[in-house]
Amino acid sequence: MQKFIVHTDGGSRSNPGPAAIGVVISNEKGQKLKEFGEYLGTATNNEAEYKAAIFALKKIKSLWGKENAKKSEVDMFADSELLVRQMKGEYKIENAKIQPLFLELWNLLIDFKKVRFSSIPRERNKEADRLVNESLDSQSTKRQLF
Repeated sequence: MQKFIVHTDGGSRSNPGPAAIGVVISNEKGQKLKEFGEYLGTATNNEAEYKAAIFALKKIKSLWGKENAKKSEVDMFADSELLVRQMKGEYKIENAKIQPLFLELWNLLIDFKKVRFSSIPRERNKEADRLVNESLDSQSTKRQLF
């Protein structure tokens, strides 16, 4: 069995506005395996948070294989209380744009042995946050050039 420690973050400047995700995947010893930052286009903060978690699980499956994913546990850490509490069934999903994202994320859970969601303070999610901001900054630089 393999265990992944995943930190995710999603952010939007002007909510909704230009949005991006950041994902850091580590092994159970805390050694960084992969990191990703990706520009999304226009989205809300909450949509970006969900898209980051979805991206992370899909990326683990594609990089390490579906068979390994089935035997793997994932500890997913996010600074989005909404995402974590909705995934734990503590908050209702009332926003129509979040509902399909919730379902997509929920359906990805069956591809893993176990996925645990934990809320952490923003200060403990700096690497994922950095990737979000780098993606947003790089996109705004591209817009200024052309």
